[in-house]
Amino acid sequence: MIELKNEKIAVPVVLFAGILWSFGPLVVRYMDQPHLVPWQYIFGRGLTIFLLLNLYLYFEEGFNFYKNYKKVGKSGLLGGCGLGIAMISFIYSITNTTAAVTLLCLAAMPFFTALLAFLFLKEKISFNVWISIILATIGIIIMALGNTEKSSVIGFIFGITSSIGFSVFSVTLRWRKETPKFTTVAIAGLFCFIVATIMILSKNQPFFATSYNSSMFSLHGTLVCLGLILYSIGSKAIPAAELTLLSLTEVIGGIFWVWLPLFGINEVPSTNTIVGGFFLFVSITYYSLIMRWNKRYIALN
Repeated sequence: MIELKNEKIAVPVVLFAGILWSFGPLVVRYMDQPHLVPWQYIFGRGLTIFLLLNLYLYFEEGFNFYKNYKKVGKSGLLGGCGLGIAMISFIYSITNTTAAVTLLCLAAMPFFTALLAFLFLKEKISFNVWISIILATIGIIIMALGNTEKSSVIGFIFGITSSIGFSVFSVTLRWRKETPKFTTVAIAGLFCFIVATIMILSKNQPFFATSYNSSMFSLHGTLVCLGLILYSIGSKAIPAAELTLLSLTEVIGGIFWVWLPLFGINEVPSTNTIVGGFFLFVSITYYSLIMRWNKRYIALN
């Protein structure tokens, strides 16, 4: 895999990866009634991710790329399923609440990861990390209190589920660090494809939505793949703690795009979302600085 060793080049590459991911919520908002075709979305996005990542691995490693699947093991299967659940939960979250709530739930991922690593990998959590977790929890509670409508509560719950799913994926990578990351993500795409296929068949629905929606599904899957590839290429030259701050471009950008009147969505975050998001931003910034000082990081990397 291509690796950048010059931090001055790697930083904008990783920032651009976050920006690519940040367009995901905007793409969903441009879809035609995505809440009516969630399984078609999951089917299209999962298939796109699976195909593109395998194609990328083929160009990187040649025909022998398939041997990566033999190295996956239990950790890769569990991580792929966790990431697949995160992807499925994402569409149910963002179609039932604001993009800001969904993205800020995802921003809490490092703290869920720290807790899961503490519970299952027996990794110690320092006092400063506990402070970050408490700040993030306050932010999440404030956002939850501001989501009183039934559909919004459902969206919030799915957002948290998505964040936990990503955290499961992260912890499995720490469980066995030699597990092929891209192959695990490809398994997540395959997981989404299989689950969506079963649900579509059980509901006797068509596999493909309109040509317009299908193109949006594939576009979102492509953005996820390209962002992941760029992130992995650039991350080798950047201290892990700094990557946390750089990844905020996904959250901040995603909220900004759906608010920007230029794109015609005009989705303004509620007061509770803004206040809760502020607590999350402070906790993530504090967490990143602490991790840089301690030269360690408990999160997706």
